[in-house]
Amino acid sequence: MAPKKRVVRRRDAARVSAAGLRLWAPWRYEYLRSVRSDRQACIFCFGKLSEAERRARLVLFDNRDVLVMLNKYPYNNGHVMVAPRSHVASPELLARADRAAFGDAVAASIKAMRASLHPAAFNVGANLGLAAGAGFAEHLHWHIVPRWAGDNNFMPVLASTRVLSQSLEDGYEQLRPIFKNLGAELS
Repeated sequence: MAPKKRVVRRRDAARVSAAGLRLWAPWRYEYLRSVRSDRQACIFCFGKLSEAERRARLVLFDNRDVLVMLNKYPYNNGHVMVAPRSHVASPELLARADRAAFGDAVAASIKAMRASLHPAAFNVGANLGLAAGAGFAEHLHWHIVPRWAGDNNFMPVLASTRVLSQSLEDGYEQLRPIFKNLGAELS
């Protein structure tokens, strides 16, 4: 007996074979393996970094109060995360001074990316808690995603696939010099 073909019903009520919906992302295995082996690891908690470690972790800026890093699994080119140094899960748990520094870092990051990347708009927000989709629910962080007219083409609609037009390495090279001076903006 032949195996039954899986069929997926799309929003427009069309039926398509599920056979073509498999996407391979082998680079995610390293991340999944590390999360499984070290449940206590937090990507936002680290000490002093060498320039090589900074590049490997995609850290664009850090000081005693906040850090900014490229998202290793971005929704779009230039997708960064801004986090306070305090390991807390929600904004109300931050001290007033930490909330101010965190808010200033979000605003300064948007300003820096606006000047460097020239996006048409931004998506800015946080996922507070696992049920809200937070990958690192124990450490508060905001996502800043630059958007351009036309960055959503036919791929998400027809193939449920996002196409990123810039590598993480190229994005890091473009943004690191701008974010290196973010400390002056935050002073």
